[in-house]
Amino acid sequence: MTAGAAAGRSWKEAASPRLSAFCRVATHDVDEAAEQIGRIFCPHGLQPKADTARDFLALHNCAAFDGFSINYVAYGGVVTIDPGCLDRFFLVQLPFAGTASVQTCGREVATAPDGAASLLSPTRPTRMVWHDCAQLILLLDRRLVEQRAAALSGRTVQPIEFDPAVVLSGQHGARLRAHMLELTGLAERLGGGRRLSSIAAANWRETLLDILFEQPSDGLSEAIRLYSGRSEALPQAVRSARDRLAAQAAEPLDLAQLAAAAGVGIRALQAGFRRHFGMSISDMLLDIRLARLNAQLMTAAPEARIIDLAFELGFSHLGRMAGAYRGKFGETPSATLQRVQRGHGRLTN
Repeated sequence: MTAGAAAGRSWKEAASPRLSAFCRVATHDVDEAAEQIGRIFCPHGLQPKADTARDFLALHNCAAFDGFSINYVAYGGVVTIDPGCLDRFFLVQLPFAGTASVQTCGREVATAPDGAASLLSPTRPTRMVWHDCAQLILLLDRRLVEQRAAALSGRTVQPIEFDPAVVLSGQHGARLRAHMLELTGLAERLGGGRRLSSIAAANWRETLLDILFEQPSDGLSEAIRLYSGRSEALPQAVRSARDRLAAQAAEPLDLAQLAAAAGVGIRALQAGFRRHFGMSISDMLLDIRLARLNAQLMTAAPEARIIDLAFELGFSHLGRMAGAYRGKFGETPSATLQRVQRGHGRLTN
């Protein structure tokens, strides 16, 4: 059956399909749906419930940008979806019609349009049952998310896992839903023949990452508060020195001046940084600079040069900078820049 013919047949769906100009899959064939949607997301098991098999329809529309995509996915009938671990990406699933039950990390999350959305982390096995369900799905590249987590927390790149339930009645859930709908509308206005500007794509990446990190995550949320200096557990002198270090990150480090401004001695301040942050003051400064370099590379214009960005941030030795960057983010600065520049403004159908 052709995509147009399948898409033209109705089923028990309360909402009109979104992103119709970006149709990737439209079929009543279970095996075809599993194969084609698996190519876009990841290989997965797909099993309709026997007594609703005649209602089966799979529809997948996808507008892809650099590092993220917005998708409309719908299944008719009752369908079990078993992707296991997603591996390469995070998924935010916002119910548009129908309901879904999501089992992940030993929890079951019941999702519905006015209730909850789900956030799937790539390292957690997942199994879902959709009931005549249509969802807007935001896909975020795992590398993108984990690099931002490293920048925010002072850690090196490592797997992170978010709480899978997003309450839509809360402030965070409402903000997430509003931006997913806004991104969907933007893609629909652009259609398949226009590109998103590099600045707009970078702004959307930043906004989506900002919203994502409002969601609680195992061990990461407190690490971000501590590293940023917002934790109430920090002594005032340490918090003040952390703020000053961040504000003057591009300038040479002057320990005596930093300690005097915080109102403590140099050794006391050094001990405070090691006790509360687990690193020296100079290591903290290096990490702040690396995080800012990563952020600038993610929003860099096509003509940007790493050497210029590095010198502006206070790096004086490019070889050591590149080695430290790779140790923290898992790739060289040039690899980050090339990845971003390859996808500037990309929008595919």
